[in-house]
Amino acid sequence: MKKQSLILTLALVVLTFFGCKPPKEFIDSIKATPNPAEYKGGKIEVVFEGNFPDKYFGKKMTMTVTPVLTTADGKVYKAEAVNYQGEKIEDNNTVIKYKVGGKYTQTAVWDYVEGMETGVITLEAAGTYGKKEYTLDPIKILEGVNITPLLVTVKAGTEDLKPAIAADKFQRIIEETTDAQIKFLVNQSSIRSSEKKTEAIVNLTKAIKDAQAAENKEFKSLEISSYASPEGELDWNEKLSNSRGEASSKYINRELKKLKASVNIDSKFTAEDWDGFQKLVEASSIEDKAVILRVLSMYTDPQQREQEIKNIAVAYKAIADEILPELRRSKMTLTVNVIGKSDAEIDSLVKVDAKQLNVEELLYAATLVSDNAEKAAIYTKATEIYPNDYRSFNNLGMALYAQGKCEEAARCFAKALEMAPNCPNVNYNNGLIALSKNDVAKAEEFFGKAGGVGKDLDYANGAIAILKGNYKKATELFGAAATNNAALANILNKNNGAARKALENVANPNAVTAYLKAILAARTNNAADYEANIAEASKCAKLAERAKTDIEFVGVRK
Repeated sequence: MKKQSLILTLALVVLTFFGCKPPKEFIDSIKATPNPAEYKGGKIEVVFEGNFPDKYFGKKMTMTVTPVLTTADGKVYKAEAVNYQGEKIEDNNTVIKYKVGGKYTQTAVWDYVEGMETGVITLEAAGTYGKKEYTLDPIKILEGVNITPLLVTVKAGTEDLKPAIAADKFQRIIEETTDAQIKFLVNQSSIRSSEKKTEAIVNLTKAIKDAQAAENKEFKSLEISSYASPEGELDWNEKLSNSRGEASSKYINRELKKLKASVNIDSKFTAEDWDGFQKLVEASSIEDKAVILRVLSMYTDPQQREQEIKNIAVAYKAIADEILPELRRSKMTLTVNVIGKSDAEIDSLVKVDAKQLNVEELLYAATLVSDNAEKAAIYTKATEIYPNDYRSFNNLGMALYAQGKCEEAARCFAKALEMAPNCPNVNYNNGLIALSKNDVAKAEEFFGKAGGVGKDLDYANGAIAILKGNYKKATELFGAAATNNAALANILNKNNGAARKALENVANPNAVTAYLKAILAARTNNAADYEANIAEASKCAKLAERAKTDIEFVGVRK
């Protein structure tokens, strides 16, 4: 009887010292978020939550919990472990009470490695029970990882990421203008002989003669604007400015007749040239200039203006000597249209002798063809003939990029950047190259210098937002764009309606378009649409292989 009592006492001591026996199994009431696991921003992050039940965790017990991701080919990736301890363990880990249990929570993060999408995520637990060690059987929590964000397009030759052209300045018709003026004496409208011999008049006559003789030039207009200075009676100034206009028209008509040239003349007159007066005063160093300008702003009546200015005695003498004579004039502006080469002429010269084309014509020539290889050939000629024009290299890079020749394109874009380091289009294109190499940081650096490029820049930044896991920002950047990346952003942001609309309106649908439609169908339990689109997408061998294990299709895959 005494012996049995002693054994019982010892047992109670052991139980008191160690708590309960070490667990044989890990707790099975664990919730994982998200479920399934997801790729996001280059990582896989899973939050585990559960509860240690009462009388599960011994007072002298420790437990280390390690999340483990094991791929289909046996590669093992362990996340950071979390330690728990019983209430009589003197350490700094989370304490779990024996009688009431406690909360289990853990966040596991893995840097994504290709192949993880087929992985199984388990929790492994081991620890000590007093002086003894124990290991629990792993518990499977999740199977498979959703890697849908990796469908984002960052490669060349797509509607999602198009390089920016450095535009030519070719104009079929260029306007050439030649200005001249005839000055008159006060209160006179006759043209002095000296005025007919001025350099400006000689140049005007020469411009008329040259245009008349040139096959690629045609007269557009000849405007004659005649003025009187703002002094004296308004009625008289109206007659005077009109007479000066008539005299100027007669003179220029005689010159046109001599040259056998026909030009439409538009003649108009201004009685008192207050606008011209103000400009000349502003540009002068006349005493009391500020006072004169204030008078012009305060009064609109011509007579009152004139009187107030005359009251400024010292200044008015300077005005009479320096300003007013310049306003007694007829201004003539000849406009001639210079007709450039036709498209047919430019196309022919590109093939026969491109050196006959100026740089604007040569760059324009490339826009007349649709084939990127032909574009590249023309831009190559431009780099050879005009090696100092950055646009030739930029646009050659653009044509190569569209063909998927990223390395060659990169060299061209880099050359253009050397010549034009501040050009937004060039920086944008160099950013596309960085993005195609998954160098997001470098791409963002270039895109930061590409302000003003427009929607294409938004779309490129949208792709980066997807890569970084910011799906809401991505949808904002894409807006109503109808591209694969825009649809993907909406799928990831759970905007199924917007995603469907984008996919239906993709200009040049491809296998990725069909694959995204299949994902959307699977997410909305539309088996028929899934089957049709996955069949189309599977024409791409890479996507066909992906579809076999893609967790998106678990519910619909046959």
